[in-house]
Order: sequence, then C-alpha cells, then structure tokens
Amino acid sequence: MNLVPAIETRRARRALSTAPVSREDVETLLHAAHLAPSCNNSQPWRFVVVDDPDVLAKVKDALPGGNYWAKPAPVILAVASRRDLDCTLSDGRDYFLFGCGMAMGNLTIQATSMGLIAHPIGGYKPEQVKVALGIPAEYTLITLVIVGRPGDPATLSDKHRAIELGPRDRRPLETVASWNRFESPDPAANAV
Repeated sequence: MNLVPAIETRRARRALSTAPVSREDVETLLHAAHLAPSCNNSQPWRFVVVDDPDVLAKVKDALPGGNYWAKPAPVILAVASRRDLDCTLSDGRDYFLFGCGMAMGNLTIQATSMGLIAHPIGGYKPEQVKVALGIPAEYTLITLVIVGRPGDPATLSDKHRAIELGPRDRRPLETVASWNRFESPDPAANAV
C-alpha cells in the first residue's frame, strides 16, 4: 500500500514545545487548508490565527482541564463558518461543516509533513473564545487547532503519555467500511 507518508504518520500529538512557529509556517498551513475542495467552490472556512500572547492567554483560559497539554502552544487557529457560506442540499444537509473538515484534513497533513503538530480539539468554551476573538454570534466556532512543535512526553499525564508513546489505535477497516450496502457493527444501524 502506497499511502502518502504524512497521512500514515499523522497523529493527534499532545506533547508540545513552547518553541515558536514562524508566520511563514502558519501561512503554509493556511494555504494548504484553503486549497481544500468545497461545494461550488464556496470556501466556507474562516480562520483566526492566534499568536499574540495576550490573546492566546484568553483563548487558553477557555480550555477545560483535560486540554492542559495545549497550554504550551505558541499558535492556536480558530475555525469558524456559517451555514449560508456554503451549500444547503435538497435534503437539508448543511455542507459548511464538511467543507471546513476537508480544510482541516489538508492542514493536519501539511503540518505533519512539516514536522509540526496540528491537533484539532472540540473541548473549549466556545462563547468565551468567540468573545476573545471577536467572532460574530451568527458564526459557528467549529474547532480550535492547537499548533506547535513536538515537545517532551514527560509533560503529559500518565494517560496521555501512554497514548502519545503507544501504537496508533484505529478500528479495523472492515468495521467502518462496507461494499455495495451499508453494514455496521451496531446491529440497530443495519435494520432497514
């Protein structure tokens, strides 16, 4: 199997260094994200790069205790969008979340190929972050991406250190993919 190396090696790393990430490197990550496909080329993503120490402190203050590991990050990217910035399909699906997810896929793979960590998180106080960054109320703050350089796993909790240093944990492919008919290990999902 010939996977792109950065796809094969990408992990949600938590051990971060406080070493800076250059503006040029961040712009490369943003460019990779911005090249993602989107419905009708609508490009629904809106990024806020947070690298000012005072603003970073406000964003980090919105992280719960379980995301303690993100505190050393020199850069955090906020990803926001609105439903009307992308397609709404005939069955009511709002595509903006998918488009932003595609952009984050590009960004994380680019970061991995550059030797950086880009770890998207969902655990934060969204209203507090939106206020700190001036994100209008009508936008959905989809994720924060913790960006940094690899650090010392000794700074992590025992649980996170074991994950960081352990083998990559993925479900078997046959439990998430099927051919020609939907199949799932969840028996209720297979009922027609």
